[in-house]
Amino acid sequence: MTLTPPEEFVDAVRVDVEPVFRVEESAPDERRFVFSYTVTVHNHSRRSVQLLARYWKITQGSGKVQEVRGKGVVGQQPMIGPGQTFRYTSRAILDGPVGVMEGAYTCVDTASQHPFEVAIAPFRLAGPNQVH
Repeated sequence: MTLTPPEEFVDAVRVDVEPVFRVEESAPDERRFVFSYTVTVHNHSRRSVQLLARYWKITQGSGKVQEVRGKGVVGQQPMIGPGQTFRYTSRAILDGPVGVMEGAYTCVDTASQHPFEVAIAPFRLAGPNQVH
């Protein structure tokens, strides 16, 4: 189910993601590849939004797909005011050196209490010596 954003928020709430391979936490011989990813949520609208829930689809190089749903992010349901950003870092553990993550955040316009989704474009997780 896609929740259409109010006109005020179309293209005004944006998500950027920067993934990093964590060589010191990974153990390739044990098929453990750890990636951190820093997410920045930008609110370019004139109204406040609250991030209520997350959905991630993680597709590993092997084809295995994992879906993750939950309230908020990193234990928070942050309020993001007009012109503000919210940034956090989390991680994913794969069984191979490559994968792709994508997803969506469910947000709410705090003035109208209208919920809407913000898409998170696919981004690649790639360990060392992998084609990006």
